[in-house]
Amino acid sequence: MLTDDILRRAPKSLLHDHLDGGLRPQTIIELADTVGYKGLPAHDAEALGAWFRDSADSGSLELYLETFSQTLAVMQTVDGLHRVASECVMDLAADGVVYAEVRYAPELHLVNGLSLEDVVEAVNAGFRDGERKAAESGRRIRVTALLTAMRQAAKGTEIARLVVGYRNDGVVGFDIAGAEAGFPPTRHLDAFEYLRRENAHFTIHAGEAFGLPSIWEAIQWCGADRLGHGVRIIDDVHVAGRPYSENVAFAAGVDPSEVVLGGLASYVRDRRIPLEMCPSSNVQTGAAESVALHPISLLKRLKFRVTVNTDNRLMSGTSMTREMSLLVNDAGWTLEDLRWATINAMKSAFIPFDERLAIIDEVVKPGYAALIQA
Repeated sequence: MLTDDILRRAPKSLLHDHLDGGLRPQTIIELADTVGYKGLPAHDAEALGAWFRDSADSGSLELYLETFSQTLAVMQTVDGLHRVASECVMDLAADGVVYAEVRYAPELHLVNGLSLEDVVEAVNAGFRDGERKAAESGRRIRVTALLTAMRQAAKGTEIARLVVGYRNDGVVGFDIAGAEAGFPPTRHLDAFEYLRRENAHFTIHAGEAFGLPSIWEAIQWCGADRLGHGVRIIDDVHVAGRPYSENVAFAAGVDPSEVVLGGLASYVRDRRIPLEMCPSSNVQTGAAESVALHPISLLKRLKFRVTVNTDNRLMSGTSMTREMSLLVNDAGWTLEDLRWATINAMKSAFIPFDERLAIIDEVVKPGYAALIQA
C-alpha cells in the first residue's frame, strides 16, 4: 500500500510549478490587507482556497483567469514577492521536493512601479530564504527560477536578456506561457534565437490546448529543450490502428506493440524531449479526460521522457504527493514508476550535469531504495 505518508517521504523533482499559482490562502488574505486590496472573493482561508479550486474547476475560462488576477494583485511589492517565494520553497520542501524549478512572469508584477530587475531579485532572495528555513527544519531543497514571457505580449527578448543576466544568481531558464491559439511560439523567435546564441535553456508551454502544430513549432522552429505539458503529442499516436482520441479507454491497457507513432511523436521520443505533464491541471483544462485515462500512463509505457508536475498548486488544490497518489490509485503507477519519472525530471533539469547527477545519486536513488526496501 502506497500511503500518502510513504509518497510524501519519496524524494521529488518538480519542473513545472507557477509561483503565482501556489500561494497559501492565508498569505493572500494577509498581503491583501497590507496593500489595501479589497477585491478578494472571500476573507477566510478555507473559503478562499475553496473559491480558487471551484473557479478552476468551473469550466469557465474567465473564472479560471480571474483566479490569477487575485494572486497577482498581492504580488506587486518586494515584500510580497519575497514572502510568497520563501513560503513556496518551504511548502515544497515539506512535501518531499528536493529540487524544483519554479516559474513566474516578471512583467506581471510591475503594477506598483517595480522594475523587472526588482522582481527577479525579490523572488531570488525569497527562494534563498526559503531554502535556509527548510534546511533549519531538517529538509534540504534546491529551488531555481524560470522567467516566463507572456506569449500575447511583446517582452520576450527583454525577459530572455534577464535570464542570461541572472543565470549565475538562481535563474536557470526561460519560458513562454499564455493562450496558445492565435499566439504561436514563433512570435518570440527573436528571444529563442538570442537564448540559443547565449547557450541558455528554455522550455515552452505547448501542446496543452492547441495541439500538434504548437508542439511542432516549439521544437522545430524555436528549439525548445522541454515542452510545458505537451499532452497533445498523443494526437500523433495511433492505438490498434485508430487515433488515440478514438480509443482512449482501450489505450489505457494496450500492449505497446499495438501502438504506432507518427513522425512528430517519434521525434519527441527519439530525441528524449522532456514532457512536463501536470495530471490534475490537465484534467481541469480539458487536456485529459481523467487521471486514470491521462496520456501520461501510455506515454510512460512507451518510454517517452515524461515527468510529473503540479502546475498550479492553489488552483488545483494539489501537491506533488497528491499528484503521485492520484497516479498510483487511479492509474496503477508503482513506486518504481514514480522513481523513474523523478529521475527523468532530474535528467531534464536546467542545472549543470554534475549537479543533476549528484542529486540523482545522493538523494533520489537512496531515498527511493529505502522506501522500496521498507
